[in-house]
Amino acid sequence: MRQFKPALPPFILLAVVALALAFNASAAFAQTARPILEKFLPKVEAQFFAPEATSYGNINAQLPVAPILRGQDVLGYAFITSDFVGTTGYSGKPIHVMAAIDLDGKLLGAELVKHSEPIVLIGIPDSKIKKLTASYKGLDIVKEAAAGGSAHDLDIISGATVTIMIIDDSIVRSAIKVARALGLGGLSDAKADNTPARELNADESLISDWQTMSGDGTVRRLTLDVGQINEAFEEAGDPRAIKRPINKDPETTYIDMHTALVSAPSIGLGLLGEAEYTNLQGWLKEGESAILIAGRGLYSFKGSGYVRGGIFDRIQLIQGDISVRFHDKDQRRLGNIAADGAPSFTELDLFKIRSDAEFDPTKPWRLQLLSHREVGPVDKTFLTFDLGYKLPEQYLAPLPAVAPVASAVDQTDDQAARAALWKRIWNDKQFEIVVLGVMLAVLTATFFFQKQFTRNARFFYWFRMSFLVVTLVFLGWGQNAQLSIVNLMALGASLQSGFSWDAFLLDPLVFILWFSVAAALLFWGRGAYCGWLCPFGAMQEISNQIARFFKVPQWELPWGLHERLWPLKYMIFLGLFGLSLVSIPMAEQYAEIEPFKTAIILKFDRAWPFVVFATVILGAGLFIERFYCRYLCPLGAALAIPARMRMFDWLKRYKECGSPCQTCSNECPVQAIHPTGEINPNECVNCLHCQVLYQDDQKCPVCIKKRKGRERRSQSDAASKAAMEALLNTKKSS
Repeated sequence: MRQFKPALPPFILLAVVALALAFNASAAFAQTARPILEKFLPKVEAQFFAPEATSYGNINAQLPVAPILRGQDVLGYAFITSDFVGTTGYSGKPIHVMAAIDLDGKLLGAELVKHSEPIVLIGIPDSKIKKLTASYKGLDIVKEAAAGGSAHDLDIISGATVTIMIIDDSIVRSAIKVARALGLGGLSDAKADNTPARELNADESLISDWQTMSGDGTVRRLTLDVGQINEAFEEAGDPRAIKRPINKDPETTYIDMHTALVSAPSIGLGLLGEAEYTNLQGWLKEGESAILIAGRGLYSFKGSGYVRGGIFDRIQLIQGDISVRFHDKDQRRLGNIAADGAPSFTELDLFKIRSDAEFDPTKPWRLQLLSHREVGPVDKTFLTFDLGYKLPEQYLAPLPAVAPVASAVDQTDDQAARAALWKRIWNDKQFEIVVLGVMLAVLTATFFFQKQFTRNARFFYWFRMSFLVVTLVFLGWGQNAQLSIVNLMALGASLQSGFSWDAFLLDPLVFILWFSVAAALLFWGRGAYCGWLCPFGAMQEISNQIARFFKVPQWELPWGLHERLWPLKYMIFLGLFGLSLVSIPMAEQYAEIEPFKTAIILKFDRAWPFVVFATVILGAGLFIERFYCRYLCPLGAALAIPARMRMFDWLKRYKECGSPCQTCSNECPVQAIHPTGEINPNECVNCLHCQVLYQDDQKCPVCIKKRKGRERRSQSDAASKAAMEALLNTKKSS
């Protein structure tokens, strides 16, 4: 979430947070009557994907793909990612990637054909993004399908993290959909078979006893005895395993394993009983299923590996080309089976199948058992055995027929996948989120207890400098969490085109920062962000402090000139806002008046004009502290407008401030204090220097007067005490 787009004034930023959920997110993934592929197919030659290709075939009537032909031979299929998955980027507009997949399920290539991403429009060469997109050539989609899209390493371009993750997600997910729909590489589409669509039958009158359920296939069974398992290892041909047979009676039960789909209402009630089935319903979330696995014999289907690693490595559920492995959080032990006539088992467990596994309980599946035999001190050899399961017809009910949709994009699946993407990012960023949370907590405590924090001038100076260093190094250079006026542009554009949280949630730190800014505007105004959490602001202040250490002269503009330069940033902001109403891309180009991208996100790795501009801005800040913040920053101007709504005035003042005392006015780092003593909240960055002076009995006249009064009283008391002691001593001597 590095860059965004204005079509809304920032003073409704807080209202946006409350109203955004009212917008229809599905508008961002709106279906179209014609495939998008039609528009871009003429722009990319077939030879781009396969040098020996001669042309494209006609676009498939049922699926928006075009065959890549060599004469009459089909080499593969071309498609546009946005025909299959939602590809809305950071700009609020789709990112279109044209890709092709061969008959073995490998990508023939990928080409970025259109986008509106601001971070790519300016700052990062388009060629760099296209080169990364082209690197997906050769990606094995069969492996990606088996691994849930995570079988490859993701390359990230600094400063374009969100854009790259959207491109990666859209290429992989759309390619998997195409491969499954066309049966490429052995993949199959569970939704594309000839079985009529059905759902679980909720009729609870089907409850029966164990014998009936075992006989009609409600409960399925896999039984292996010692003789069978020894024979299976002999047939496998590993001499090490053959030499180590199980030395027991061949008819001894090796494993007797049963399974059933207990999330089907009648089956669950029959096998678990009413109380346990109610508990099961509370355990399962919407879209989740559960199976019962019962076992007895010499071999455990659970083993002990899950105790050490949290995963049951001896069993997995397979349906089509998806596989489900169970973790310890997906398992619950069961005391007994409630069905009449049920035998006893040594192992009796419930296993949850999560909704993101794409499991269809109405389709056939199999439970695969992994059996091992030790062939050395640490070596093992393995065999697999399958227990097939198909839900009997009485537990199924037909779904009402629905009309086919024009688009290949399944909005429900697509939104779930995008939600899974940002949740994975948040999970991966847990440490960074905690660090930012600590920073926000410390800053909040500083503002609430500013009197205690500012009591010692030296302590507070080094505390503030340390905080700014963390802001610059961690938030800025480390995490690229630099807010920008372009953020507001993207927010406005997304509200116009159909709001969706997904693109904004892809960058956790920027998302959290914007919410903290919205809250801080109510309490403290713009200064909480501008003065403490803005990486470029931190860079300016730190560089100015270094300049002061080396005796670089500091310039203070005359108040009249300084006051007349203030409006510049508001004029810049209004100009960008006006441009955004005409052309978002043009507004984004002129938003380069912000040097944030150059100095923070790209770390000066940019074309020389941008580097020169940022260097000049920072150079001016060596002589005039926070020069850019004072006069040019459109983001500061945008935040200053809602800052007028703040509910509290936290900065303490004396009635003598400004008349006659000018200490705070003269020492304010950004000249935000009028000569008459008032603090201008639009310009204040909440550095709290005035609060340090407020308690300084060496600089503040009010505090000096109080200190001298205390000293006079102390001296008077000391003199009186000395006189009294002298008088008493005189009387004693006489």
